[in-house]
Amino acid sequence: MYRDKSVCVVVPAYNEETQVGRVIETMPAFVDKIVVVDDASRDNTAAVVRKYQKTERRIRLIVHEKNQGVGGAIASGYKWARDNEYDMAAVMAGDGQMPPEELPSLLDPVVEDRADYTKGNRLFTGEAYEKIPRVRYFGNAFLSLLTKIASGYWHVADFQSGYTVINRWALRIIDWDRMYKRFGQPNDLLVRLNVYSFRVVDVPIKPIYNVGEKSKINIFAVVFTISWLLLKLFLWRMKEKYIIRDFHPLIFFYFLGIVFGGITFALFVRLFWYWLAFDHIPPINALAAMFSFMSANLFLLFAMWFDMEANKDLKGTSVSPRQIAELSNRIKAKEIEEEPHEGEAV
Repeated sequence: MYRDKSVCVVVPAYNEETQVGRVIETMPAFVDKIVVVDDASRDNTAAVVRKYQKTERRIRLIVHEKNQGVGGAIASGYKWARDNEYDMAAVMAGDGQMPPEELPSLLDPVVEDRADYTKGNRLFTGEAYEKIPRVRYFGNAFLSLLTKIASGYWHVADFQSGYTVINRWALRIIDWDRMYKRFGQPNDLLVRLNVYSFRVVDVPIKPIYNVGEKSKINIFAVVFTISWLLLKLFLWRMKEKYIIRDFHPLIFFYFLGIVFGGITFALFVRLFWYWLAFDHIPPINALAAMFSFMSANLFLLFAMWFDMEANKDLKGTSVSPRQIAELSNRIKAKEIEEEPHEGEAV
């Protein structure tokens, strides 16, 4: 139990026979259940976990007959936590890259009802650029930008971080069988959380690399795949949140922005074709292209602004009441110290 709340930690593992033992051994004592999901590993991951089960009663092993991807493994763990009525479910990967000592920082906002879902953000610290491999760092940054637009959580970053905590209510509401099964799972989940108006908070965590983990990500393939997924999720969120569940005029702004964007592309193609073919640019073509370009940008920027305003209540609170009280006491103490004493010149 953590502060009178039951905690289940889901550990998705695929070919992690060398790493999963370290994750189990360093699991905090307050964790009530460790659900290791072996996603049809081809090594001895399941055997290693069964060995630990003999001495660690908290372990529950789920073995997939077919590989479902990291999202599928997390979904299996989430469903187990939901069905067994745990107050919170955290995710810690089986490769040992998620520091267990930082788990309380992710749990606190959920326990204190300041958030329904918390996630680690490795980009807050100055160490991120130095520790995260360059290709993965820039790929993460690009996907974070796209996910902000698709999910509506404009205050969140480092969307590919899998170190998360979710509360019981969100566990019950989300349909885990429809969630994306592969590396785009965190992006998919955030879009679904937004549609149901759940509060999300980013928590700074330190990035950990070179602890024996082996990356299973082809960053170029993942960026393309997740980008396409995010486009579909964005359109789905617009339909579900701003048309079906409630209506918001930002739909018109996004629509007009996309229309003018398409017109802009066509006009610039025509402009450059005339330039190359006839060494001449029709003035009316250039004027129309610039007008269309400016219109597309204005419509899209206004749409994003309206989306930010519509989702500002889903920020949650990253600072706890205790931290606010401590800061208030410090300010008061400083003010008292600076007050002039009797007999002193003001």
